[in-house]
Amino acid sequence: MNGQKVALLSNVNMDFVIRLLQKHMEVYRGEGYGNELGILTNPSSSYHKFGPDVTFLVMDLMELLEHELEPAAAKQRIERWFAVVSGILEPGKVYYISDSYLWGLELDVMADAGRKAALEWLWQEALEELCRTHDNVRIFPYRHMVEILGEKSTFSMKMWYMGRILLCNEAQKMLCELILSKVRIENYTPKKVLLLDLDNTLWGGLAGENDHTPIALSEEHVGLAYKNLQRVILQMQRQGVLLGIVSKNNEADAMEILRNHPHMVLRPERFAAKRMNWAPKHENIREIAEELNLGVDSFVFWDDNPAERQLIREMLPMVTVPEFPDRPEELAPAMCEIFGQYFAKPSATEEDMARTMQYAANVERKRLEKSAGSFEDYLKELKMEAVRVRPEKHRERLSQLMNKTNQFNLTTRRYTQGQIAALLEDGRKRVYLYGVSDRFGDNGVVAAVVVDCAGAVPVVEDFVMSCRVMGRNIEDALMEDVEGDLRSRGYECLRGIYIPTAKNAPVAGLYDRLGYERTGEGAEGAVEYELQLADAPKRMYYITIKAEEMQNEEKDNNQQLWTG
Repeated sequence: MNGQKVALLSNVNMDFVIRLLQKHMEVYRGEGYGNELGILTNPSSSYHKFGPDVTFLVMDLMELLEHELEPAAAKQRIERWFAVVSGILEPGKVYYISDSYLWGLELDVMADAGRKAALEWLWQEALEELCRTHDNVRIFPYRHMVEILGEKSTFSMKMWYMGRILLCNEAQKMLCELILSKVRIENYTPKKVLLLDLDNTLWGGLAGENDHTPIALSEEHVGLAYKNLQRVILQMQRQGVLLGIVSKNNEADAMEILRNHPHMVLRPERFAAKRMNWAPKHENIREIAEELNLGVDSFVFWDDNPAERQLIREMLPMVTVPEFPDRPEELAPAMCEIFGQYFAKPSATEEDMARTMQYAANVERKRLEKSAGSFEDYLKELKMEAVRVRPEKHRERLSQLMNKTNQFNLTTRRYTQGQIAALLEDGRKRVYLYGVSDRFGDNGVVAAVVVDCAGAVPVVEDFVMSCRVMGRNIEDALMEDVEGDLRSRGYECLRGIYIPTAKNAPVAGLYDRLGYERTGEGAEGAVEYELQLADAPKRMYYITIKAEEMQNEEKDNNQQLWTG
């Protein structure tokens, strides 16, 4: 699976799960079980020689506590375990640590009914704190697996007595599938937009026919099935999935339901784009792609009408079109599957959670652009501000930009977590990371420039920028900021590289426009450029750039930067 090396460590016997995983990827064959901390802390262990990219720590809480169920003593054991783990986490490696499910026969005769939950919470609290302080740690949903299967289908005392194998065969197979899904999520590019029909999709029945047949959306019967679907979609939106409406309706009828129906969960502000009209849906989708400045290959379209689904498959084959369930009670489970297959991410960043507001603000920017007297007036009225931020504080976002940006990406290099960590620790490389905001709101961290300063002449190895801020001459200001910083460090010349791909045509002429001289061609069709920093041309942009507190040698730069 994409050459990923995986380790599964546990305090119970996981040999069968490891053998299942080895059918799909290279997996660490450990030194028994129950010695996970010793393996992790010993730099000479076979685990470190193997060098896994992703490590799964699936722990049985009862074994870790050694059946000590007094809260004070249990808390000490848990804290000691997490203190050791916290000290050995390697930057650039990914760690999944299981949440807890406390199981043991003595719990059935325990008088304190709340003790089990209290002990599980001690583990959960420590795990969440570790995730807050280490962006390469994820929570592995072991507890959810047990809840789905049930205790009787998960645990086997017979196998436990035979070989310290806690999980029955079905649970071990499900654990393997769950691990495979997490490894896949670490390596794929998720979709960005879920486009939804309305009638008989988000609710039952037809908008505009309420006088004859009220729509099905309630806390009872079929209406509850639709409401639960909306509850699932709401959680997806809160984790960064952009929502759009593409529905054949009279807009006034549909908006009446969206705004005022008492059981509507997804109000209008939850949608980044809306098309409620009688135009062909493929045309509406193209308009939404232009409005959001996203490729249609990042869209998933969900509609109850098989004819509409087939139309989109034929007219826009890059759009993902899942099948629609036959029965209302299958709606919410089907959407959960869609999320897991197309949208799930290793973790949700602040950028992800603010995404709908960011794209809604972008629609307002487009309206301003249309109403402005000129492009120059538009840029002035935006009142843009860029902040150079510390990449160490935004490691996850840096990784997202490098690995998921296609259009404004001069070289389309991809980085593993380990390569991101090495990049940030390499004293010969300078990483410039920028956040951008304007009068409509904060766009978040949207651009990165990586410069290799190992030689006498520094080289821009990467320049990526989110599509949500393209078309505002921001790149001119950011490149000038990089050039100015390098010039202040004594460099006289800067080189750049453009490697063409199927998707990065929008930046094909960037270096030419910025005044760089084309000097030759390299491998993979790369075009090489060079600029004498003292001869950098004047460029037009309207933006303020300032620097966040970075290193001691960094100085705040609050000057108004406009030249033309």
